[in-house]
Amino acid sequence: MNNPFESKWSRLTQSPYFIYLLISPLFLILFAYVVYPFYQTFLQSFNGEDTLLNYKKFFSLASPANLEALWNSVYISVFSVITCAIVGVTMAFLLERYEFPGRRLLSVLVLVPMALPPLVGVLSFTFLYGESGIIPRGIQALFHLDKVPFALKGIWGVIVVHTFTMYTYFYLTASAAIKGFDPSLEEAATSLGAGRIRVWLKIILPMLTPSMVAASLLVFMVSMASYTAPLMFGVDRTMTMQIYLARTNGNLEMAATQSTILSIVSITFLILMRWYQNRRNYQNLSKGISVHRSEVSSKPLKMLAVIGSFIGTLVLILPILVLVLISFSVDGSWTVQVLPPKYTFDHYIALFTDERTWRPIWNSIQMSFVATIGNILFGVAAAYAMVRLQFKGKTLLDILIMVPWALPGTVVAVNIIAAFSTENIFAFNQVLIGTFWILPLAYFIRHMPLVFRSTSASLMQLDQSIEEAARSLGATWWYTFRRVVLPLTFTGVLAGTLLAFVQSIGEFVASILIYSTSTIPLSVAIFQKLYAFDFGTACAYGVLQIVLILIVLVISEKLSKGSAGTAL
Repeated sequence: MNNPFESKWSRLTQSPYFIYLLISPLFLILFAYVVYPFYQTFLQSFNGEDTLLNYKKFFSLASPANLEALWNSVYISVFSVITCAIVGVTMAFLLERYEFPGRRLLSVLVLVPMALPPLVGVLSFTFLYGESGIIPRGIQALFHLDKVPFALKGIWGVIVVHTFTMYTYFYLTASAAIKGFDPSLEEAATSLGAGRIRVWLKIILPMLTPSMVAASLLVFMVSMASYTAPLMFGVDRTMTMQIYLARTNGNLEMAATQSTILSIVSITFLILMRWYQNRRNYQNLSKGISVHRSEVSSKPLKMLAVIGSFIGTLVLILPILVLVLISFSVDGSWTVQVLPPKYTFDHYIALFTDERTWRPIWNSIQMSFVATIGNILFGVAAAYAMVRLQFKGKTLLDILIMVPWALPGTVVAVNIIAAFSTENIFAFNQVLIGTFWILPLAYFIRHMPLVFRSTSASLMQLDQSIEEAARSLGATWWYTFRRVVLPLTFTGVLAGTLLAFVQSIGEFVASILIYSTSTIPLSVAIFQKLYAFDFGTACAYGVLQIVLILIVLVISEKLSKGSAGTAL
């Protein structure tokens, strides 16, 4: 006798609309925590009877602060993209195409900036090259100068810091592209009479375009979201600074207006870069022959390479060394001296024994853990839906997932404030602002693309016939997913999970706008200690963050090698 419930369930699952029932929770989450907050910010930017009043104020020439901030943000971001591209692509080309003394050491150290969270990176550069930095003061003392000979400050100080902390985006993507580049294309062009410059412009750079576009998007978005670097180097007029000032002064309508305009600029840049990338085909129709490194044989060039490698190594490792040094300094003892005069281990002891010092660390661990669990559940489900299921609206789903990554952290924070400062159904009729849950929600929204992208990449490499074989042997979908799909995609899921967790621990730009006194995260604690002149404690916090990120990078590297070995 047929079970009527099973019969109804069978008819439901065979319906062409059943797939939309399955994916509806994904769209509901995106609507509730991405679309709805952005919509609330957009509504808040309009004011009273004169709905365009805030936009008129923003673009008013009588009070040009906002226009200057917009120009500075775009200017800094564009120049950061250019300088990061020059440094990153040049480093990738030298390290992948040439064998020279010091190359192996440089190839390891070139990724050091990845271990520096944005706030900690700015901190180290301030201590090294700022007006009161170790190097300017050291040169002043050495040559008995009246004032420091140089100091990083202003817009170009911000661009220098951005270049150092973000060139790795270009380096990683360009290195991957160069490794797969067929040298026969260059040889053919050279044999037809093309010079080196023409080969670069017509052969190499066009083949690097997809990786350059991807890195440009990342650098531009991160630069637009930059808050600490402009603050430290005296650039008051940037969009993030203006949003923060408007928010702290209680002018929520203007903060919403600034956030909306900043969102439009970021999304416009995203569309322009995607359009440029799609103008032509960049496929490398090669025979699969990879580039072999050419050994530098000239003695003068070898000597130059040794000197360059030494300088490069010093520049790359100094920021971390100075943080470690200052983390042992006694708070309040370092004033006008070149180096801290007194040292102690107390800061590291306090990290794990003093409740007030430990509290921000524990807050960050708790909130990052909660956010990362949400990222795993959403990211794996969304990746499976995108790769394995067929439905209308895939492009929309992909865009909505990537929108939080395209928006600056300040905008995400303002969106959350606009949406969840009052009771609503998406907050379970609670006011979330000022509660524990508001920061995990911000971290979840900011980092949802990370687990999604890494899991999607693993699923694309998994042959669907493996799942079909398990189902044909009688396994249910859930059993197949749990015992076949998840184990085989575990590396990708874990890589995205680790990255999301570390990014949440280091998140500062969104945190500074929405934290409360009971939920101070680690990044905000570093910022507060810095402004209280507790440099030792601030740097000890920073070193802890660096160690955590280095552990994650090592684990990710081990996992990638292990998965490569399994594939072979």
